[in-house]
Amino acid sequence: MGCLLLLIVLALAAWLGRREFQAYVRAHPEKFPWTPLSLADPIGPYTARKLAALGEDAAQCRALLARAGDRDSPAPPVASSTPDCGYADGMTIIAEDGSPAFAPAGLVTACPVAAALRLWLPAVQQAARRHLGSTVVRIDHFGSYSCRQLYGGSAGPWSEHATADALDIAGFRFADGRRITVAGHWTGSGTEAAFLRAVRDSACDLYATVLSPDYNDAHRDHLHLDQAARGARGGSLCR
Repeated sequence: MGCLLLLIVLALAAWLGRREFQAYVRAHPEKFPWTPLSLADPIGPYTARKLAALGEDAAQCRALLARAGDRDSPAPPVASSTPDCGYADGMTIIAEDGSPAFAPAGLVTACPVAAALRLWLPAVQQAARRHLGSTVVRIDHFGSYSCRQLYGGSAGPWSEHATADALDIAGFRFADGRRITVAGHWTGSGTEAAFLRAVRDSACDLYATVLSPDYNDAHRDHLHLDQAARGARGGSLCR
């Protein structure tokens, strides 16, 4: 997909001419891999890759959030005796006006996860209004940081949770009093299931990895969102 998009870009440049192409790039930076990321730009084919790349530059990530007017605040670093665990780019997630709060409160994620959340939450609200005629006021989660290997095993690769580069979403509470959970509403053809699939699909435009109950039984009760380092190279998984 990446090679195809670049070929399209080259063809567009040849068709428009240099000056017109430069103007087009300035007007549509989200469509090109080399343009700087701005959280004010529309979501494009390279947005997820640019978000994942923020894992290499905590200062840039925090500056992007600050320029966007985000209220999230830097969290104290967490060190670990285990070299594969801990983080120095944590952000405490603080609900914006009109945005849902996270429960339990005090959620801290790595900065690239927080930056993607800022872009994902409007898509969540759009899906809520479209499928359920209401808005989300609270998002229930299972946490972010956990110093562990994949699936809690005693061997094998370390989880993205070990560096707070992952977040598990369990359910959503709505202004009209409804509560929709991944465990209780994923299956079926109703509006609740349609909403959950819509928010899963929109997260795939922003995260390196998005896993749902469609992936395996270990994710039967949550949506796993992470910013694995491979995402900066265009490697993604959406299931």
